[in-house]
Amino acid sequence: MRTVTKAKKNKKPVPKLLQLFLSCLYISAFTFGGGFVIVTFMKKKFVDQLHWIDDEEMLDLAALAQSGPGAIAVNAAIMVGWRIDGFIGMLVAVLGTIIPPMVILSVISLFYKAFASNRYVALVLRGMQSGVAAVIFDVVVGLGQNVIDTRNVVYYLVMAAAFAASVVLKVNVIYIILAAAALGLVLALIEKKTGKTVGQLPKRKEEQK
Repeated sequence: MRTVTKAKKNKKPVPKLLQLFLSCLYISAFTFGGGFVIVTFMKKKFVDQLHWIDDEEMLDLAALAQSGPGAIAVNAAIMVGWRIDGFIGMLVAVLGTIIPPMVILSVISLFYKAFASNRYVALVLRGMQSGVAAVIFDVVVGLGQNVIDTRNVVYYLVMAAAFAASVVLKVNVIYIILAAAALGLVLALIEKKTGKTVGQLPKRKEEQK
């Protein structure tokens, strides 16, 4: 027991910036299917495992990454890196995120014709798409649960309206995000003026105890 305890004490913690770089490098290297997938992995890593960011912050960062210009994956790395360790954290996160696709795509571009016509490669990619869909669904359920846990009717209506606008009416996601942001600003101003949260449901009995 003493030997094990001593070994644990002598084990040096990984520097935060190095851990951030390696985490982003690993996530980016094994992320297929678009920016929303990398947001999923970032949540699992930085929220669930390392606890550097909480669920609500991750939801905000994902929304900002989606609404900003450029690739979602890079935008998410910028937001997460800045939140974790400021400007240097942003640089480290972005560097770790862009290295894997740059290397992999450079290699693929050299053998593009062989990859494009290979039946087995096509089958592998189809299988990966199924896995990607499951991963995205997992993060949607998780983040959606966070909204439900707020017990705010306005948030419920915004979530339902955004879903309907995107799926049924085919509204551009940028307009949906801008509208939600404008509504959030209005709600914040009302809350600041009145001191009350608009649409907040009363607490459950077990929460009041």
